[in-house]
Amino acid sequence: MKVLRVDPRQTDAAIEAAEGPHMALYDPQIASNHRLFLFFVGTKGKTEKSLTLDSAFAERGYHAIALDYENQVIAVSCVHSLDKTCFDRYREAIVTGAPVSDKISVNRDNSILNRFNKLLAYLVKHDPEGGWDEFYANGQPVWSRIVVAGHSQGAGHAAYLGKMFATDEVLMFSGPQDYLSDLDAPAPWLARPSATPQSRYFAFLNVNDPFNEKHQVANCSVLMGLVHPATPLVQPGEVISAQEDPQILVNDADPQHAHGTTILPEFENVWEYFARMGAKNDLKPETLPQPPPTPRH
Repeated sequence: MKVLRVDPRQTDAAIEAAEGPHMALYDPQIASNHRLFLFFVGTKGKTEKSLTLDSAFAERGYHAIALDYENQVIAVSCVHSLDKTCFDRYREAIVTGAPVSDKISVNRDNSILNRFNKLLAYLVKHDPEGGWDEFYANGQPVWSRIVVAGHSQGAGHAAYLGKMFATDEVLMFSGPQDYLSDLDAPAPWLARPSATPQSRYFAFLNVNDPFNEKHQVANCSVLMGLVHPATPLVQPGEVISAQEDPQILVNDADPQHAHGTTILPEFENVWEYFARMGAKNDLKPETLPQPPPTPRH
């Protein structure tokens, strides 16, 4: 496994490290499946926290990135807001850097989109044998080859990106939390038209999550266009049947630390299921749109 730790400041002098380095990894001994797994940790989380999960996807032929980003302000800061746009503006500020939120201020240089763009450009240049140019063309990410995923706060950012871009898949772990409790409704942005098909959103939750699993299910149901979603209970190690293609899976492990259970290695069977569901959308390599060749000097 090749693991690269990249200080965000190496990719652009205007970018600041939030909690530590970006992580980028792949296994050069495994044939690529031409997909990039992009992961966002939760509030105040460091990218190293997701290394086991990222590695599990790399072992299945993915390139993987855990992106360092501005994650100091918890998503539930909007949960009691009477402003229906609070969560939307919170997400937009962190993802794009637009000055739209009174909960958090992120400039465009330090936005998720700029951080990701500059990291891909850096990897293409500094790891030319890594194949990163499959995911970066004409100065932009090739979103159709990118699985966006995240835990907790990061789950909502993954969903927000899925709305903006036609990604390969959206994977949400213990989130999103974008439920307006005082209005008893999911945040309206969750119902906006999505560039990523609704059938390509998946979630893994814990029934004892202190951030309210019922609210998370309601949020995911809106994202997925589901009226009465199936939420099968999953145990570690059991094979998950794809016969009914459930989009929301739940567990009841470790009630005292329920929020973190969804990214524990005990549930690699869930990660395997998500990878299998993603493979349903796979194209043969020769039919994939090819980015322009990177100039060699």
